[in-house]
Amino acid sequence: MERQANNLYKSITIKALKKLYVFTLLFLLLIPQSSFGQDGKKYIINNIIVTGNTAFNASTIITYSRLKKGQEVSFGGDKIGEAVKKLWGSNLFGTIDIYFINITEDNKVDIEINLSDLPELNETKVQGVKKGKVDEILEENNLKQRVKVTENLITTTKNYLTNKYKKKGFLNTKVNVVTSDVKNDSIEKKRVNMFINIDKGNKVKIKSIKFNGNDKLSDKKLRKAMKNTKQKNPIRILKRSKYVEEDYKEDLVSLIDKYKENGYRDARVIKDSIIYNDDKSISLLIDVEEGEKYTFGKIDFVGNTVYTDEFLSQILRIEEGDTYNGVELKKRIANDEKPDGIDITNIYQNTGYMFSTINPVEVSADGNVIDLEIRITEGKPAYFNSVTVKGNDITNDHVIYREIRTRPGELYSRANIIRTIRELGQLGFFNAQAIVPDIKNPNPVDGTLDIEYTVEEQGSSQIELQGGYGGGGFIGTLGLSFNNFSLRNILNGEAYKPVPRGDGQSLALRLQASQFFQTYSFSFSEPWLGGKKPFQLSTSISHSRQFLFDPQTRRADRSRRFNITGITFGISTRLKEPDDYFLFSQALSFQHYDLQNYNTGLFTFGDGSSNNLSYTIGLTRNNTYNDPIYPTGGSNFSASAKFSIPYSLFNGVDYKALREERDGLDPVADIDRIGEIDQERFKWLEFYKVKFKADWYAEVAKKLVLRPSVEFGFLGAYNNDRGVIPFERFFLGGDGLGNFALDGREVVQLRGYPNQSLSSQDGGSIYNKFSLELRYPITLGQGAKIYALSFVEGGASVNSFRDFNPFNLQRSAGLGVRIFMPAFGLLGIDFGKPFDPLPGQTQVGGWETHFIIGQQF
Repeated sequence: MERQANNLYKSITIKALKKLYVFTLLFLLLIPQSSFGQDGKKYIINNIIVTGNTAFNASTIITYSRLKKGQEVSFGGDKIGEAVKKLWGSNLFGTIDIYFINITEDNKVDIEINLSDLPELNETKVQGVKKGKVDEILEENNLKQRVKVTENLITTTKNYLTNKYKKKGFLNTKVNVVTSDVKNDSIEKKRVNMFINIDKGNKVKIKSIKFNGNDKLSDKKLRKAMKNTKQKNPIRILKRSKYVEEDYKEDLVSLIDKYKENGYRDARVIKDSIIYNDDKSISLLIDVEEGEKYTFGKIDFVGNTVYTDEFLSQILRIEEGDTYNGVELKKRIANDEKPDGIDITNIYQNTGYMFSTINPVEVSADGNVIDLEIRITEGKPAYFNSVTVKGNDITNDHVIYREIRTRPGELYSRANIIRTIRELGQLGFFNAQAIVPDIKNPNPVDGTLDIEYTVEEQGSSQIELQGGYGGGGFIGTLGLSFNNFSLRNILNGEAYKPVPRGDGQSLALRLQASQFFQTYSFSFSEPWLGGKKPFQLSTSISHSRQFLFDPQTRRADRSRRFNITGITFGISTRLKEPDDYFLFSQALSFQHYDLQNYNTGLFTFGDGSSNNLSYTIGLTRNNTYNDPIYPTGGSNFSASAKFSIPYSLFNGVDYKALREERDGLDPVADIDRIGEIDQERFKWLEFYKVKFKADWYAEVAKKLVLRPSVEFGFLGAYNNDRGVIPFERFFLGGDGLGNFALDGREVVQLRGYPNQSLSSQDGGSIYNKFSLELRYPITLGQGAKIYALSFVEGGASVNSFRDFNPFNLQRSAGLGVRIFMPAFGLLGIDFGKPFDPLPGQTQVGGWETHFIIGQQF
C-alpha cells in the first residue's frame, strides 16, 4: 500500500511551496472525507528510503529532512509538512514528494522521499549586446557555473535586463531566456545551458511633451518643472530626451508641486498618455486641471509651550496674504532635503524634543484664503541612554567615541547626530557613505532613547606612487602613509598587521626624487594628545638635495648642489568660538641650507649657508561633508602667517650700506664681493609670508557638486635693504606635482600650462588663483570612488606689488577624472587648454595632459 503523504495525487508536482498549500486546501474542500482512508491516524516510521533523480547522499537528505526512525507521524501532519519545508528551503530540488508505503497492521510505515535535483547552470550565452557587456550582465545576475537554475532565477534575470535597458531609453526592450539540457553529459548532475536574447530595439526619444488644460502656467514652465523627462532639444547636453517610466512618474509629482508653489493647491493630472509616432519616437500628452489660486490667511500655532508664536513665525517666514505655496510650507515645517536646515521640526529636534510632531491643518479655505493651524505636540524632552558603535574591527573604540557628539545623559539633538556622521566620515577610516545612526528603544513616556552608530572600515593607509613631468624632468614619489597608526603598540609584535593600527595617529615616510633633486622626510602626528581634548601634536624631519641645471648638457650638474635639513614641531587645537569648526595651529620650524658651488641669480654666494628659524600661525575652518574624497557641501578655508625674527633690528649690520655697495658693483667683475654681501644678507633669513585659501562645495543638482576656490600668497621683507629672500617662493603652473620642501617653495597647480611655467625661473613672491570645478560621481563605492570633473581656472605670479593685478590672469579650462582607491590614494588625469600665451610669448599653447597620482586638490 502506498500513499502520498504530502500531496493527494502523484500527478501534482511541487513547483513552489505555496502551491503545496493551495492544492491541499482545494482537495480538502472538494474531495469527500471518506476518500482519505485512515487520514489523521498516527504511524511509527519503520524505515526511510530516498528515490528519484538526485546526486545527494540518501543519509544527507534524511538528516536534512529531520525525519527519524521510530518517529510518530500522520498523513498530512506537521512532521511531514516541516520535512517538505526544510528540503524545499534548501533551494536544491525541483520536485519533492513524500509517500507512505508498506503500512503494516501495527501502524508502522516506510517513508519514501522522492525528489529530483534542480539543474545546475553549465554555460550562458548572451545575444543582442556588445561582447564587452556580457561579463557585466553575467555578474549582475549571478549567472555563474554550478548556480542552481530556478524559475525565479530565470524570471528575475528577464525582468532585470528589461528594466535595465528601459531605463536607458530602450522602451521596447524584449528579453527572452530559455534553457536546454546538456546532452551526452559525463557528469551525473543535471545541467542546463542558458541562452539570453536581448532585443533592445531603437532608443525611444520623446519628440514632444504637450499639455491640455493649462491656462495659468505655460507649457514651457511645466516642461521645466519636469527635471528628468525632456523633449528633444539639440542644444541640451546634460539631460537627454529618453523615456524612463519611473522618472516620468516622479516628474508628474514635480509638475503638481510647481502648481502648488504658485498657489494652485488643487491642481492635478487628470490623465496622461503616450503617443507612438511614425518616426519611432513618442509624444507625451498630459491633461491637467489647475483649479483656483489660493493665498495664505491667518496662521495660528497650537500646543506650543517651549517656543513663542512670534519665534515660530520667524522660522516659518510666511505672511498673511502671501501666495499659497504648499511645497514651501512643507519645507518650512520639515525639509527632508536638508536634514540640518532651519525649519520648525529641526528647532524642536535640536533642543531635545525628539517625540514632537508638527502638523499643518487647514481650518478654512473661504474665498480662496487658507487659514492654517500649526498643531504641535511637544512631548517630553528626550535624553540619550546608551550610545554604542559597531563595525569597527580595526579602529579602537576611544578614537570613535571622542568624535561622537551624542553622549549618554545628554539631551537629544538631531544636529549632533548629523555632525557626528560628518566627523566620523572626515576621519577617513570609514566608508563615509555607509555610516548609519540607528535609534533604538525610543521611550516617549520616560523620555529616553538608545543610539547605535554602524560603521564600515575602509583602508586608510596608503602606498603613495606619484609621477609626472615638471621642472624639466620626471618627478617620482614613493611614500608610505599610515593614517590610523598606533604608537603605543609599536613594541607589540602581535599588532603588526602589517603595522600597529587603530589609534588614529598618522605616520608617514616619503621619498621624492628627480634628476634635479632628492628629498626624504618623516612625519608623525597625534590628533588627541592626552586623549581628553582635540589637541594635536605633530613633528616632521626632512633632508633634501638639489642640483643645478647644466644648460649645455640639459641635465643636472651634481657637482653644484645645496643641501637642506629641517625639523618642525607643531600644535593645533579646536576652538569653541565663533564655532567649533575652527582650528588654531602654531608651528616652530628650523631649516639649514648648505650651498656648494651653487651660484644662481638668487644664490650668488655659491659656497655658503643660510638658516631659517620661523614661526607659523594658522587658522582653518572645515565643515565639509560627508565624504572627504567627494564632499557635497560645506566649506574649507585656511589663513596662515609665517615669519622670522626681525634680526635687522638688533644685529648691528648696516644693510643699507651693503645694498648701496652691491648696487654699485659690476655683476661680472665683482661677483665674489656680491657673494660675500649676499651671504651676510641671508645668513639668517628675515621674512614674513601670508597665505589664504578657501573652497566651497554646493550640490547644485543630485550628486552634481560645484566647487569654487580662491588662493592668495605673499612673501615680504621687514627691511627693504635686505630684500625678499631667495627661499619660500611660489611656483605657479601645471599639475602641482613636485611639491617638494627643498627651500620652502610651494608649487601651485594651474592646469593647462606646463609645470611652473607661470612664474620666473626663481619663483614669484606674490600669486593669486581662482578656480571653478564641476564634479559628478560615477561611483562612490568602498572599493573605488570615481568622479568626473570639468574646470575653469586662472592665476598669476609676480615679484612685486607694482606688477600685481588680480584681474590679469593666465586662464585655462578642461576636463578630468579622479579615481580613489584606499591603498593608493587619488589617481587622475586632466586635459587642460590654455587661453593665454605664456609670459614673454605671443602664441597660445595647445592642450596639456596632467597625470595625477597620489595627490588631492
